[in-house]
Amino acid sequence: MSRRSTGPVSAWAEAQRQRQRQVETQNRSHAQQQREAERRQRAAERAQSANRREEQAEYRRRREADAARRTDELDGRMAELGGLLRAGCGAPAFSPDALLASEELEPFAPGRLAEPVAMPRAELYLPAQRSGWGLGSGARAQEQAARARYESDLRAAQGAEARRQQQLAAYREQYAQWADERLAQVRRHNAEVGRTMAALRRGEPTAVVEYLTAALYASPVWPEGLPRQVSASFEPPERRLLLNWELPPFAVVPEISLVRFMPGSGRDKEVARPVTERRGAYRDLLAQCLLLVLREVFGADRFALLDSVVLNGFVDDIDPATGHRTPVFLGTVAVSRADFEAVNLAAVDAADCLVEGLGGQLSARPDRRLAVPPARLPGSAGRAVVSHGGEDAGDEPDLLVMDPLEFEELVAELFRAMGMQAVTTVRSGDGGVDVDALDPDPIRGGKIAVQVKRYRRTVPPTAVRDLYGTVQSIGANKGVLVTTSGFGRSSYVFVSGKPMTLVSGTELVDLLHQYGLRGRLGPAERGPAAGTVAGSAADARGGAGDRGFGSDGPGENDDEEEQPDASVLGMWWAGRVRLDVCALVCAGGRALGDDSFVFYNNPRTPDGTVRMMPALGEDKAAIWVSFDRLPAAADRVVLVAAIDPEADPDADLSGFTDARIRLTDPAGTEAGRLEVSDGRPGETALVLGSFRRRPGGDWDFVPGGKGYAGPDGLLNLVQEHGIEVD
Repeated sequence: MSRRSTGPVSAWAEAQRQRQRQVETQNRSHAQQQREAERRQRAAERAQSANRREEQAEYRRRREADAARRTDELDGRMAELGGLLRAGCGAPAFSPDALLASEELEPFAPGRLAEPVAMPRAELYLPAQRSGWGLGSGARAQEQAARARYESDLRAAQGAEARRQQQLAAYREQYAQWADERLAQVRRHNAEVGRTMAALRRGEPTAVVEYLTAALYASPVWPEGLPRQVSASFEPPERRLLLNWELPPFAVVPEISLVRFMPGSGRDKEVARPVTERRGAYRDLLAQCLLLVLREVFGADRFALLDSVVLNGFVDDIDPATGHRTPVFLGTVAVSRADFEAVNLAAVDAADCLVEGLGGQLSARPDRRLAVPPARLPGSAGRAVVSHGGEDAGDEPDLLVMDPLEFEELVAELFRAMGMQAVTTVRSGDGGVDVDALDPDPIRGGKIAVQVKRYRRTVPPTAVRDLYGTVQSIGANKGVLVTTSGFGRSSYVFVSGKPMTLVSGTELVDLLHQYGLRGRLGPAERGPAAGTVAGSAADARGGAGDRGFGSDGPGENDDEEEQPDASVLGMWWAGRVRLDVCALVCAGGRALGDDSFVFYNNPRTPDGTVRMMPALGEDKAAIWVSFDRLPAAADRVVLVAAIDPEADPDADLSGFTDARIRLTDPAGTEAGRLEVSDGRPGETALVLGSFRRRPGGDWDFVPGGKGYAGPDGLLNLVQEHGIEVD
């Protein structure tokens, strides 16, 4: 028979065993936790690996889809070029009625001005009914306060309605004036068309050739990228039209036939189109173009003025012997109306039809510019020649007077011709970048921020530094500043060792010509063209003798956009609150337009007279203003400070203290300081003050101080100044 020991030794042994059990339990728990952690780690690693595989698969799908899209674009382009004649035959022939402008005008559309201002309703202002008799001074006081609010709101609504009616009447009068002027313009145009049609029916040579060349030049049958330069003369006795038409270059046929994504290298592989295929497609395209020209000319001749057409097709190329652009004729044909109308164009082989069917000539190797002799050129026997689209060396566009948007698009086209992807930016939010370019080269390529400056004098170093700051802020791989003038020594010193390239005016012209584009600096000079570019470039710089291209002389900052009247309004404040400093260009208390509000999403006005810029020195924000170049209607520039909604969304202007505006010129020379009001708790937007134009033309600063509270503070401020916000 056994019994349980109860002595001290047994108690000690039991305690030891309990501690062992606790340790074992802790060890098991720790081991279990460790196994669970390892299990979670393995699960996370499996999930991460799966995510990586999914990301890699998604990346591969995107790249393959992009390669397929590029291949489809190439196939589409080849189909478009191959089907040019067939598509053109399906288009309606040109009609003289197309020259007439419609007298139907846009209807009067006042928009929100047509909506009357809602008047307040008196019953909505009555105090809420409470228990009791509603007698005594308290009830009367509530009724009087409610009536006062109603009458105040009613007066405000009536005033707003009166202003609306005044604005509506003014807008209606403005529309009526515009409608009268537009209708008179349309009727003058139609009367002139009528006189031209009368001369056309009489067979006057000038009217005939102007009408037919205009119809051909404006025809919609030509796809994008094909030239349409034309010159012609008319011979009345023979009722014959002599016509020269520019043909597309060999480069219009895509050199690449297929694009594949190679997962191993992470690059796209471009498969070249066979040379024989490109040659055949190009020769066929030229024949299609010539036949389509004949179709358009005979189709537009609604008055049977022509018995025959002599057509010469040429490419506008550079003669390697002289360096001048010289037409190289690659096809020619002389055909009567009867012979041409006997051909079913929609079903022919273009080259066979031109050569065998119509007796024309077509270069055997147009890709090598193997010329054919033209049958007969326009202007023979002293006939007058009419041209459209001609751009010989003397007619190249002058970059110095080109429209700024066209100049930006020309630079973008240059980057595309150099094998890059390039688009012009939206002007309301370009952030100082005019062209976004992407170099696809996997080693030296990447995103390129391009800024263009159509200046006549040296670009200041501040513009170069500003672009470098933009490159850093947007994470671009490189910055390129293109100008029609030049740069000083300090600009070249600044970009040394940085991912920046400066392209001067002469370099720009050379690049344009190198890649088949056109442009010159200054007025065209007839005769030998050897000195044209150099001379005009020197004029653009202000003369090589007094303003050297590598000097930092007095003309360094003397370009046409950085005038001495320009001022930099630098902003500084105490506190760590993050702000956006904005500007409104106004007439009275109303902004000139929605694009006259300069802020982070619209960094400059369309005319460039007010724009945001990087802060100088100790300033935290800055705005550039050219007061003397502001629109004539503008009489004030209102400065505004608002909480940065992304950097500091929960802040208010209580941290906006000890603020001041520092006036400097673009070079940083300080002209004065202006004190502005502190912010207040709850406010998120504040009118700092306004610069106002006085009758003599001077500008004075008037301090502000009106604040706007709540998350919509800036919205309410700009709406009060007439800016419409969706």
